[in-house]
Amino acid sequence: MYKPPEFYQSLPKVELHRHLEGSVRVETLAEIGQSFGFPHKDTGTLRPLVQIGDNEPYTFENFLSKFAILRLFYRSPDVIGRITREAIADAAADNIRYLELRFTPVALSKAEGFPLGHVMDWVIEGARAGQEEYGVITRLIASVNRHESPDLAEQVAWLSMERKNGGIIGLDLAGNEAEFSAQPFQGIFQEAQQEGLGITIHSGEWGGAENVVEAITDFGCSRIGHGVRVMEDDTAVALAKERQTVFEVCITSNHQSGVVNHLLQHPFHQMLEAGLNATLNTDDPSISKITLGQEYFVACEKLGISLPALRAQIIAAAQASFLAPKEKAALVERLNIELDEKISPV
Repeated sequence: MYKPPEFYQSLPKVELHRHLEGSVRVETLAEIGQSFGFPHKDTGTLRPLVQIGDNEPYTFENFLSKFAILRLFYRSPDVIGRITREAIADAAADNIRYLELRFTPVALSKAEGFPLGHVMDWVIEGARAGQEEYGVITRLIASVNRHESPDLAEQVAWLSMERKNGGIIGLDLAGNEAEFSAQPFQGIFQEAQQEGLGITIHSGEWGGAENVVEAITDFGCSRIGHGVRVMEDDTAVALAKERQTVFEVCITSNHQSGVVNHLLQHPFHQMLEAGLNATLNTDDPSISKITLGQEYFVACEKLGISLPALRAQIIAAAQASFLAPKEKAALVERLNIELDEKISPV
């Protein structure tokens, strides 16, 4: 039975894969632009530079180009704290109960040459303030890019380990998977994991199923960012099913970045049918002009996911979080109580 977008917006949600830099409000960028004298300082001029338009090419090159513009705006501690708080406010408006917000310290530091540790502390402070004000349990994942130096990644990893008690609970490898290998970062990620950080890697998005296998076997990842191209190889599917690897799937982003040619061809349904542990996420909600509620709507009303399957996915996302066991159990209990009012269990 059809449910309107408002129903999906009302559901309690869990977001495991959302980039801070892809969550910035265009209106905020316009204000920052005016403050710092940027040539692009109104929303009309900015939108096509930082958001995906209907008539743009849906390619990873075009998708990643938006981040090059966004890097120009991170000009002060106040700006970085503000965009963090606003990202959490927007999550609260979408009824997200738990948010793992990943951010790229190198990107946030670039415009003004800020020390990486300072940038991380500003995001931590913004997240703490946002959680307190808006009631969204928020944890942070520090992200590094494949195309940047492993030395930088190692710095970010160590700084993250030092800030485990401040809310940084994971390390992520992102960036251009099509042209850059993950292998130079293997030792860094293994050490981070040994020190208690959760690790997740963008794999099987712009690269093939072999990258998913690499992330599981070589890196020991329990979670994969995107990973939808795992469906291209039966052996990779079997491995991921056996290990109960969690996939952080982002339907609209996968379409806009050229991973799938047509939205209705997205393999999320097939991933669930194959027994894979796939969760739903936004990736970059501002760049894609979406909410997680809208992603739920697409999954159910366009891809044919049942409401009980959606409910199971929400709980699976909570169980896959990098939270400590007691916090995780409390989150799952809260979600089950809320979901009982909305969706019957299977």
